[in-house]
Amino acid sequence: MSEYKIFAKKISLIGIVNILVALNSFILLPILTKYFSVSDYGVWVQVLTTISLLPNIVTLGLPYTLIRFLSPEKNEKKIQEGFYSILIIILIVTSAVSLLIFIFSHNISLLFGGNVEVAKILAFLVFFNSLNLLCLSFFRTLNQIRKYSTFLLIQTYLGTLLIYILILCHYNVAETIIGLLIANIITFIIMITIISAYIKFKIPKFVNMKEYLSYGLPIIPSNLSYWIVDSSDRYIIGLLLGMSFVGYYSPGYSLGNFIILILAPFSFLLPTILPQYHIENNIEKINTFLKYSIKYFLLIAIPASIALSLLSKPILLIITTEEIALNGYYVTPFIALSALLYGIYGIISNIILLEKKTKVLGIIWIIAALFNITLTIILVPFIGILGAALTTLISYVIAFSVTLYYSYKFFKFEFDIRFIIKSISSAIIMALIILLLEPKTIISIIISISIAFAVYLVLLLLLKGITKAEIIFFMKLIKNKS
Repeated sequence: MSEYKIFAKKISLIGIVNILVALNSFILLPILTKYFSVSDYGVWVQVLTTISLLPNIVTLGLPYTLIRFLSPEKNEKKIQEGFYSILIIILIVTSAVSLLIFIFSHNISLLFGGNVEVAKILAFLVFFNSLNLLCLSFFRTLNQIRKYSTFLLIQTYLGTLLIYILILCHYNVAETIIGLLIANIITFIIMITIISAYIKFKIPKFVNMKEYLSYGLPIIPSNLSYWIVDSSDRYIIGLLLGMSFVGYYSPGYSLGNFIILILAPFSFLLPTILPQYHIENNIEKINTFLKYSIKYFLLIAIPASIALSLLSKPILLIITTEEIALNGYYVTPFIALSALLYGIYGIISNIILLEKKTKVLGIIWIIAALFNITLTIILVPFIGILGAALTTLISYVIAFSVTLYYSYKFFKFEFDIRFIIKSISSAIIMALIILLLEPKTIISIIISISIAFAVYLVLLLLLKGITKAEIIFFMKLIKNKS
């Protein structure tokens, strides 16, 4: 099997896993929104928002460093030294931060509607979530895709199972969050046991830590700024409008952000594949991987963003309450387009990472974050949650445009403009079919999407945007997945 076929097969596996992880959110959504009040659901959203931020800061960018520096490495002793030196540093920093969160839980609780218990549980969640981020990055570094996928699914669905049990037992929102914590602890114990069996523990000498930190630390402002663009609007909405409006905003946002799942296989695999070709100065290989990654991402992302935008209201009416759906469905189109732009960014930013210019990415996201916070604070009081969605789109346009400019300075790659035009044209016809069918039930939505997407693929084939051989190849991958 050629390296491109192997790459495509791994993409299909990671794609399936990330779809399953995302579906978990939509499995929980009707349970949470119908059991909790809109305000309590808003608290739940704030916890997840915080968890999406802090582990990416307290780990000092070192999980990404692990992938960048050790994925081409074959020497087991160097992998051992690298992993354990990073693990100990993360343990020290994460312990300190978690302790501070626990001590100042009363102050932090303002972000969660004054719920101090939630803030205290958050301290432990941050600790174990950070360690799990590193352990998952270890399997990703060694290209052990099946192990990575297995543990990601265990952590996700074990948490869902425990949450569901706690909800059935009529526990409150703070007690229900403990389900997430238990799932994180169990997953960490299993992963660290397997890792320590693979590379025996050895007290590291921290010989490369200066280089690791010089690469990883600039990622922190990038991660923080990206989080500001992607998630800080929940905090601002909560402070300016109240927790109920966070509850209105989040489901529509999550639905539009579903597009990010299509990026996940590429963002997972490219950082582990491209460094070796960069070392070999094989520009042609890098160009090929980038070109086809963008093409296959857009192949699905363009029609998906249009379909989700059109079907946001009926989908939210099914999976949430009428109150949430009617107050939040209109944010989905803005977020779907934002996610599409971020997907392209996620692929082309690999060029900047290959050149070890992580500071450039940090600056890009700082600029986008400043725009985001300023515009959100200005617009939300006047046009509500729509202002937050519009601001998100503007921020992603800025981040994408500047990244594209800098990427071209380092490396000129091919953008298949003809394919993009053909894909958009086919997707417009697909949209007309969805509008004509007007689906409102689960079954009618599934049937409508299936018919519309089939028409999209046929039109794309007729326009020669994709070849029959490409479709057959990926269908075989799906059938032979096992």
